[in-house]
Amino acid sequence: MKDTPEFKVVISDPTTGKAKQVTVSGPQASALIGLRIGDEVDGALLGVPRVKLVIRGGSDRSGAPMRPDLPGPVKRRLLLSQGPGFRPKKRGLRKKKLVRGNTISEDIVQINMVIKHKEKAVGYGRGADEEAS
Repeated sequence: MKDTPEFKVVISDPTTGKAKQVTVSGPQASALIGLRIGDEVDGALLGVPRVKLVIRGGSDRSGAPMRPDLPGPVKRRLLLSQGPGFRPKKRGLRKKKLVRGNTISEDIVQINMVIKHKEKAVGYGRGADEEAS
């Protein structure tokens, strides 16, 4: 195992439909360990100021996706009929698939996040003087 974790964080903006990938390592990555799907993170931690982010999922080094309904940083083979990790081709089809729990650990490689709230930029554009006073 590595001493310092490293994550690829994909930050998606639902208003523009664009995504940005940021590589995080060191103490910033250590701050993400233990967080769960649905937790809020301050964007300044990842180098994106004035933004609140929500963890939506991720995957480990073997490609197993994280599932929000599986607690802990575990890896399990579950019988799935839908949702993250399995898309059935026919109605009613179920299959055993390898999935990861909802908690971020050192084994996670990619973390998917969505921008929940953007604060207004201060001092830019027309009318900045009126807003500041």
